[in-house]
Amino acid sequence: MTTVTTAAPTARAQALVPQQLKLAAAWTSFMCLYIYVDVLGLYKPGAVADILDGRVFTFDITQTFSVSALAASAVPTMMILLSTTLPPRANRMTNLVIAALLIPWMAFNLAGGEWSVYYGLGFALELVVLGFILRSAWTWTRPSGNPSLRG
Repeated sequence: MTTVTTAAPTARAQALVPQQLKLAAAWTSFMCLYIYVDVLGLYKPGAVADILDGRVFTFDITQTFSVSALAASAVPTMMILLSTTLPPRANRMTNLVIAALLIPWMAFNLAGGEWSVYYGLGFALELVVLGFILRSAWTWTRPSGNPSLRG
């Protein structure tokens, strides 16, 4: 009787995750943080009363305010989709530009508010994710061998 034995692998093979999927996952993580910072901020004493009085921070809740808030949140939301559908070159550039523009925007949202530790932690976590997006897009290499995959 012959017994066939195979050597156990000594190292786990790293699964290759497409760059588009990594970016979409990062934008999804960013959106979760973005949303939860706002939602959990509603537990701050007086936040709901101010909303019921028609104010958010120092801004009146108007259609213009609501459209602006929707537009601001639509940008990173759309990046989840765009990261999986744009061709590589456009994808890389779009991720670089949008992530770079969101850093000062997130910092602006932090300025002048109360609960600086809470919102500061939210900003720091968002900054980590945006940094990952910037690094991933910046180091995105062209695939060798298949010219149809080049951006």
